[in-house]
Amino acid sequence: MTDWTIERTAEVLLQAERTRADRGPITDEWPGLDLATAYRAQDVLLERRKAAGETVVGVKLGLTSRAKQLRMGIDAPLTAWLTDAMVLPAGTPVQVDELIHPRVEPEIVFVLKDRLAGPGVTAASAMAAVGAVHGGFEVIDSRYRDFRFTLPDVVADNASSALFGIGPVGLAPGGLDLSLLGCVLEVDGQVVDTATGAAVQGHPGQALALAANSLAERGLALEAGWIVLTGGMTDAVPLRRGSSVTVRFAGLGGLTVAGV
Repeated sequence: MTDWTIERTAEVLLQAERTRADRGPITDEWPGLDLATAYRAQDVLLERRKAAGETVVGVKLGLTSRAKQLRMGIDAPLTAWLTDAMVLPAGTPVQVDELIHPRVEPEIVFVLKDRLAGPGVTAASAMAAVGAVHGGFEVIDSRYRDFRFTLPDVVADNASSALFGIGPVGLAPGGLDLSLLGCVLEVDGQVVDTATGAAVQGHPGQALALAANSLAERGLALEAGWIVLTGGMTDAVPLRRGSSVTVRFAGLGGLTVAGV
């Protein structure tokens, strides 16, 4: 028997975020937390954010790289919600003390011009719904100690969401080979990693299709105007006070986020 519920799961994770207090995985205490239940908890958490005045602006994908999937023992990415409270305006530093253990990863970002609803969405039909492609980054901040969690844990935690930034350069997808689009990740001016869009499910459009089809299983769709973070192209790097992380994309410019 357990006193854990979907509602309690959402509240515990929201409270951990608000108080900046990490904790052990919920599955340590509730082994019965499965993926479907975790998504229901994620949706309850979103409803509480909306009740507090936040607005949904899009979705993010997590665990889109094959290496991360193998590490977690899954064969598809996970989806989570983006709200307006997570937007980090250009040039705005991150108050590190307001988060638990922030990390930064580069992302290829889509802004949708059309609604995209599954099932049966392919990479080609997904890309037809994209209005603009941007470079961007996500600041992730798991509520679990040492980023230790199972797949249901991280889904319930809205895929470690915290903040995200989008570069000012937005290009139509038609002239871009996103599988070859390169990215450089720098910490304090030193290159620490590189990647191409192929790191994201072989092509970011494939990740977008998977998101649409996954949401369809829950009776949901991607809406026109939404932002989609397609998944980290490299491993995330810690963001520390007094340090900065820069992401540079071929043809899409660069962004820098500083920790203060």
